[in-house]
Amino acid sequence: MSARVTPAAPALADDTRSRLIESAGQVFAESGFQGATVREICSRAGVNIALVNYHFGDKLELYTEVLRLSIGAPTTLIQAALNAGGESGAAPAEIIRQTVHAMLQKILSADRPAWHFRLLAHELAHPTPAISIVINETARPVYDGIRAAVAAIIGLPPDHDDTRFAAHSIISQVVHYSHGRNMIAQLWPELAMTPARIAQISEHITAFSLAGLEHMKTKSRNPPPLQKASLKNSPKNVLKKKTRGSR
Repeated sequence: MSARVTPAAPALADDTRSRLIESAGQVFAESGFQGATVREICSRAGVNIALVNYHFGDKLELYTEVLRLSIGAPTTLIQAALNAGGESGAAPAEIIRQTVHAMLQKILSADRPAWHFRLLAHELAHPTPAISIVINETARPVYDGIRAAVAAIIGLPPDHDDTRFAAHSIISQVVHYSHGRNMIAQLWPELAMTPARIAQISEHITAFSLAGLEHMKTKSRNPPPLQKASLKNSPKNVLKKKTRGSR
């Protein structure tokens, strides 16, 4: 029979919940979802094992909450950047610029615990049912916002393959500075993520991406003519050649 848990005062309950999430983040980062145990999490948090069920329901719900915190809902800055077009009439290029900068500020925050990155590495290597829930809540709004801005620049629908490719390219450049931080530290040890550096990286990613989008826009509006070689080797012309040769 499981131990009964008496509801605590709100402040105490919030503290317990926070300690469980922090301890769970560390344990899940070390062992992954399958290897982690609720007993170990509660031991580190210094709480009764029954409190996991009380606050989260079960281990998967606790993991989902930890992953949700790690990936994180769009910050106020990211939301403001994505909404800039409707609220202030910002151009699509400016929306991309502001969003990239806000995303970099979030993922390169100095107070972001190291376990966040290890947890995501485990999740990407061994996906759990939690990932689809968290992505739809946190990453999809950003992805859709960037796709909309890209689509407005290159003149293609948001669901067009080229629009999606471009959105993925922009996001990948940002994510590289998070998931690739250990490799970057080896390749460029002098690179310190100061606010000035983050702004510089943001401007580079934005300028690089906008240049590519301008090229895509030109290409979509002025598709290249069919090459003569292609016409010569078309099935219709090949058939004509064979017909002439048989006469």
